[in-house]
Amino acid sequence: MKNYTVVTEFILLGIPHTEGLEIQLFIVFLSFYFSTLLGNLTILLAIISSPRLHTPMYFFLCKLSILDIFFPSVSSPKMLSYLSGKSHGISYGGCVCQLFFYHFLGCTECLLCTVMAYDRFIAICFPLRYTVIMSHKVCTILAMGSSFFGCIQATFLTALTFQLPYCGPNQVEYYFCDIPVMLKLACADTSALEMVGFISVGLMPLSCFLLILTSYSRIVCSILKIRTAEGRYRAFSTCSAHLTAILLLYIPVVLIYLQPTPNPWLNATVQILNNLVTPMLNPLIFSLRNKEVKSSLKKVLQQVGFLLEK
Repeated sequence: MKNYTVVTEFILLGIPHTEGLEIQLFIVFLSFYFSTLLGNLTILLAIISSPRLHTPMYFFLCKLSILDIFFPSVSSPKMLSYLSGKSHGISYGGCVCQLFFYHFLGCTECLLCTVMAYDRFIAICFPLRYTVIMSHKVCTILAMGSSFFGCIQATFLTALTFQLPYCGPNQVEYYFCDIPVMLKLACADTSALEMVGFISVGLMPLSCFLLILTSYSRIVCSILKIRTAEGRYRAFSTCSAHLTAILLLYIPVVLIYLQPTPNPWLNATVQILNNLVTPMLNPLIFSLRNKEVKSSLKKVLQQVGFLLEK
C-alpha cells in the first residue's frame, strides 16, 4: 500500500500566457464583475417592484438573475485577489467548494433554461391554459427541481474528482479549480474517471438541449400559424432573447468540456467569457427587447433619482 502526502493547499497559476498583464486584467475583470452584479440586481429590483411582472416568465428570469450574481462570484473574487498581488494559494476545502458551486450553479442554470423554454412553449402553444398549467405551485416545483438536480450533478462530479489522492504537485494550471485541471494533479490513473466525467458533463446539457430544441420546434410551428404580422413579431421577440441566452450558455460548455484535445489558453478565454461576460450580458439581452422590463426599469431609476435628490 502506497503512502501519500496529502495536499492541503493548491496554487492557482492563473490565466495561461498573461504574465505581466495582471494590473490590466484586474481592471477589466473588476469592471465586468461589478457590471454583472449591478445589471442583475437592477433586473431583480425592476421585476420585484412591478406587480405587472409577477408572472411565471419573470419569476424564472428572477432566478436566472440570482444565478448570474452567484455564478461569477465562485471564481472572480479569488482571481481578482491574486491579480491584485495577493496570494495565489487556495485551501483544499476552498478548491472543493469552488468546483462544487461552479457546477451546481452552472447545471442549475442549464436546467433553468430548459424550464424557461417549457414556459414559452406553454405560453405560445396553449395560451388559454397557460395560467392553469403554469400555476404558482408548478413554477415553484420547477424552480426548486432545477436546483435539486443541479446539486445532485455537482455532488457527483465533485465526489468523482476529489475521491482521488492528491499527493504531489499542487500547482493548478488555471485560474480556478475545475475538473480537467484537477485530474491532472491526481496521483492515480484517471482515464476511467475522465470518461465517466466526460459522459456526465456532456449528458445533462445534451438532454436539456434536446428538450429545448423540442420546445422551440413546437413554438416555431405555432408562431407560423399566427395570422397577424404583429402577433408573430411579438412571439418571436419574446423567444429571441431566451434563444440568445441559451446559445451563450451552451457554446462555452461544448468548447471547454467536449473538445478532444484541451487547449489551456482557449479554455481560459472561453471560461472567462462564460463566467463574467455572459452573466453581464443576460440583463441586457432580456431587458433591451422587452418593453415591460424597460418600463419598470425607468420607474425604478426615477425613484432612485428622486431619493438621491432628497
